[in-house]
Amino acid sequence: QVQLVESEGGLVQAGGSLSLSCAASGIMFSINMGWYRQAPGKERELVAVITSGGTPNYADSVKGRFTISRDNAKNTVYLQMNGLKPEDTAVYYCNTLARGYGQSQLRDYWGQGTQVTVSS
Repeated sequence: QVQLVESEGGLVQAGGSLSLSCAASGIMFSINMGWYRQAPGKERELVAVITSGGTPNYADSVKGRFTISRDNAKNTVYLQMNGLKPEDTAVYYCNTLARGYGQSQLRDYWGQGTQVTVSS
């Protein structure tokens, strides 16, 4: 059974930093690992994604402030968030496009979500 376990988010003042991690278990391999977020009343949006080869892509809104990385040996993805703004407040979800053990196809898997709140 595939599971994605995220670290706790938190409350931080504007301009501050926060780091998230997400460990995946039960997967044979993953293509992409990434982070999405959903603010109240808004649709879920991509924050950052990184390929198994380490190529990152970022939403324009976080470029230059957030850094995504991954440890393939640990099936873990990280998100370092610097220069946080109130508009970064959202529930952050870990995601991977992966193949689980006993599964024949790739599919998306999601973490449970973690709240990040940035106060002004």
